[in-house]
Amino acid sequence: MNRTAEIKRKTNETEIEISLNLDGKGCTDCKTGVGFLDHMLDHLGKHSLCDMTVRAKGDLQVDAHHTVEDVAICLGEALEKALGNKKGIRRYGNARVPMDEALADVSVDLSGRAAIVWNVSFLSDKIGEMDTQLIQEFISRFANVAKMNLHVNVPYGSNDHHIAEAIFKALAQALRQAKSIDPDRTDEIPSTKGTL
Repeated sequence: MNRTAEIKRKTNETEIEISLNLDGKGCTDCKTGVGFLDHMLDHLGKHSLCDMTVRAKGDLQVDAHHTVEDVAICLGEALEKALGNKKGIRRYGNARVPMDEALADVSVDLSGRAAIVWNVSFLSDKIGEMDTQLIQEFISRFANVAKMNLHVNVPYGSNDHHIAEAIFKALAQALRQAKSIDPDRTDEIPSTKGTL
């Protein structure tokens, strides 16, 4: 089974190209023009064992919003496409990841239905040059377009960089579980409906 996807998107605000391999080694090459986003995408690929190449050009003279949002949209499209009919996947994943003083708990259901629960508080407006509110924007767009249930909880943390990094690492670990093939169900859709 070839679980890969390539997505291209061009608007008046951004130009995005993404390639994704769900059965990779965690190799990433991400260049979006937003340094902190590249750093988070590297964690997402590395810890989910997905190979990922991301190229983005956006209207960064305005701010990073359009670039972050459109990368999330394209990555969500790539994940949904690469999963195909989802035959054999485990479907569910959960991870609790500490990053120094911060802890993130992320649960995923690759259900084909979009829902997000977000219980996260940041202490400042920016991490580097990226607005902290764009972390939620990215996660929400990614979940909606990939049609997944995604619950993100950060019970504590005092450093915004650590909080964001814990979220992306936990998301990666949860996706690693959810996308993996269950050897007991390789020819089965993991739903009583028979479809996801």
